[in-house]
Amino acid sequence: MSEVPLLEKPSKGSQFYVGLAFFMALIIFLIIGVIRLNAWLEDEQQAPVQNIVVSGNRTFIDDVEIEALVKRTQSGSFFELNVDETHKTVEALPWVYRASVRKRWPSGLEIFVVEQTPAAIWNSDMLLNKNGDVFNAQISDPAVVKQLKLPSLFGPGGSEQTALQGYRNMQSLLDSTNLHIVEMFLSERFAWNIQLNNGIRLNLGRIEFIDRLQRFVDLYPLISEQDKQVDYVDLRYDTGLAVGWKTAADQV
Repeated sequence: MSEVPLLEKPSKGSQFYVGLAFFMALIIFLIIGVIRLNAWLEDEQQAPVQNIVVSGNRTFIDDVEIEALVKRTQSGSFFELNVDETHKTVEALPWVYRASVRKRWPSGLEIFVVEQTPAAIWNSDMLLNKNGDVFNAQISDPAVVKQLKLPSLFGPGGSEQTALQGYRNMQSLLDSTNLHIVEMFLSERFAWNIQLNNGIRLNLGRIEFIDRLQRFVDLYPLISEQDKQVDYVDLRYDTGLAVGWKTAADQV
C-alpha cells in the first residue's frame, strides 16, 4: 500500500512575509493612485472651471471682465481654485462694493456682487459712494453721468464724508424749491461755496452755513423778482446778504 504525501502547512514566518508583501503592494498601489489623482485634479483640462455665474443688481459691472479676471488670476482646475483669493480679486474691482464667491459642483463658480452706489463726482476724476468713500471708477459715457444727475463736489483729501454730508444737508433744504446743487466747493479752511442749477453761486463761509442757506431760501423769491440776473450771493453776514448781478456782457 503506497503512502500519500501530506502537504506541509506554511510556517508562521512565511505567512508573515506573504502578508507583508501584500501590504506593501497595497501601499504602493494607493500611493500611485493618490499621485495620479492629484495630477488629474491639478490639470485644468481634466477639471476646468467651465461656468462662472455673476449675479446681483449691477449697472456698471462687466460680467465678461469678471470672468476673464478670475480665469487669469486663478488659472488651474476647479479643485485647485482658491475661493478666498478669488473673493479678494473680485472685490478689488472699482465698481464692486461687496462680493461673495462659492464653488458649485462639479465645475461652476457663483459670484454675487453688490455694486457701488455713486453719490457724487469727487474732484473731477473720482467718485464717492453713498457712504462717502472714494472709489476710482470713471463713468466714460457723459450721457450716463447726466442721467444719474451726480453733483460735482470738490474738497481737500480726507474731507469726502464731510463734503457729502454737507451737500445732503444743503440739498435737503433746497428740496422745497426748484433749485439743485450742481457743484460744491469745500476749501482748505472748510468754507462752503455752491453753484445752483440756475447758475447762481452762493458763498456761505465757514460757520452756520445751513442757517445762511436758509436765509437765501427765504429771500430768493424777492431776489428773483428783480429784472437783473443774479451772478452770486454772498451770505457771510450776521444778517442780510450781498447780491452780485450779471452785467449785460455776462448775459449774452
